[in-house]
Amino acid sequence: MRIAVLRVLFLLLLLPGFSHAGVLRLASTTSTQNSGLFEDLLPRFTEKTGITVRVIAVGTGAALELGKKGDVDLVLVHSREDELAMAAEGWFVDRRDVMYNDFVILGPGADPAGIRGESSAVAAMSALVRAGAGFVSRGDDSGTHKKELKLWAAAGHRPDPRVDRWYLSVGQGMAKSLRIAAEKGAYILSDRGTWMSLKDQETLGLALLFAGDAELFNQYGVMAVNPHRHPRVNHADALTFINWFVSPEGQAAVGAFQDKNGTVLFTPNAR
Repeated sequence: MRIAVLRVLFLLLLLPGFSHAGVLRLASTTSTQNSGLFEDLLPRFTEKTGITVRVIAVGTGAALELGKKGDVDLVLVHSREDELAMAAEGWFVDRRDVMYNDFVILGPGADPAGIRGESSAVAAMSALVRAGAGFVSRGDDSGTHKKELKLWAAAGHRPDPRVDRWYLSVGQGMAKSLRIAAEKGAYILSDRGTWMSLKDQETLGLALLFAGDAELFNQYGVMAVNPHRHPRVNHADALTFINWFVSPEGQAAVGAFQDKNGTVLFTPNAR
């Protein structure tokens, strides 16, 4: 009988929707992973709570889908409109703003499309369309890709790779997309954190050409998978993580995180 019970427990552990105390499955963006933020923060959290966090780094769209299916316990993403909509639909609970940085438009230093000094991010995107300048899109339904599509829509032109030969949709994370843009001498929209963490590498000779517009504000939020939708998720430890992240200790850790050049990559703003 005991062996049978142990066998059932083992099989339950193999189920995608099963989680257990002491281990958290966190789906998050490639930007938080590539920047090194989790390498700095998660050991602090584990030391304080004893909870191990296993990160699945994907685009925001994929992270939200993992949460919707109950394959993770919580998500940390950056597409506030989608987050609020899915929380309102009942897929997630306990959503909190946690930190922000911004998006930037990068490209070749010569700036053939002339976007330096444009009045807005939308005007810069319009200039790219007029010039037919090479542009690399993540094309992966990530938070960065979602922001890019909103900017194209505001500029009045949604590029189609089949028609707009200058537009390359690569379906890759931020770091790989940046390297492709650098290799091709193309423009790209990036979160500042990933670019700052990689920009000194020889393979990344991109220049920051446009930044500072309110349209480029990049808010990150954390939320737990609704345990009423997926009873097997580890909701108790997910709440512990959220509460730590928004606590003075967690927020101070976010604000203190810097890249190797001493640049702060995320600004804490939990309320």
